[in-house]
Amino acid sequence: QVELVESGGGLVQPGGSLRLSCTASRFSSADYVLAWIRQVPGKGREAVSCIRRIGGNSYSAEFARSRFTISKDNTKNAVYLQMNNLKPEDSGTYYCAGGRLIDTVRHMCRNPDTFDSWGQGAQVTVSS
Repeated sequence: QVELVESGGGLVQPGGSLRLSCTASRFSSADYVLAWIRQVPGKGREAVSCIRRIGGNSYSAEFARSRFTISKDNTKNAVYLQMNNLKPEDSGTYYCAGGRLIDTVRHMCRNPDTFDSWGQGAQVTVSS
């Protein structure tokens, strides 16, 4: 399994921005999908964005497409989530997750159970 460590969470006002970072280690396979999955109050776990380590194919949930951007830096084994125009309903715990590529990025992203490695989570609070 891959080890994942998130950073960058915090408190931000509505309309503000945050950048989450996730550093991965112990890749056992070169072809991984890395994901940002969130748990918000009153809702189940939902995928935000996912990106393939090789090639960079990505997929984002509809709510994230206009405000959030996923990116990666393979030289640092890192994946990032730039979140802009944050809203109170974006508050929650954001997890970095990883898994070997076993299907399309879109399919894996829409099915978080396909990821077998998880970080400890980063808390994001959007409040005035």
